[in-house]
Amino acid sequence: MKITETITIEDWELTEQFVRASGPGGQNVNKVATAVELRFEAERSPNLPPAVKMRLRKLAGRRWTKEGAIVIFCDETRHQARNRDIARDRLAALIVEATKRPKFRVKTKPTKGSVRRRLEAKKQRGQVKALRGKVE
Repeated sequence: MKITETITIEDWELTEQFVRASGPGGQNVNKVATAVELRFEAERSPNLPPAVKMRLRKLAGRRWTKEGAIVIFCDETRHQARNRDIARDRLAALIVEATKRPKFRVKTKPTKGSVRRRLEAKKQRGQVKALRGKVE
């Protein structure tokens, strides 16, 4: 399964298990296992760089297991093949999102002039409020 130009996922890294889905489908839902549980061994994957693995772990959240695998569950449709494709697409989107580096934030300070103007405005406002008291 090709994710990007540099990242491809081998078949041994993916495990699919089909289970019975809940929801619409009548009696058929009790007989056919259409929901898919896709498991990707992300921690053991040689194709993912360490930085991508760290970002992927953060993005996956609850879907990341203690063993270092990502579990994606899909029971959107009544068709096993479509659920399988949706789960694979979700995994690919998650990995693509993890390949993007976050922008480095440059810390900035307000200028001395802007600080001075802000404090002057506060003083003026305070004076206006102080004049609202009782007249003696």
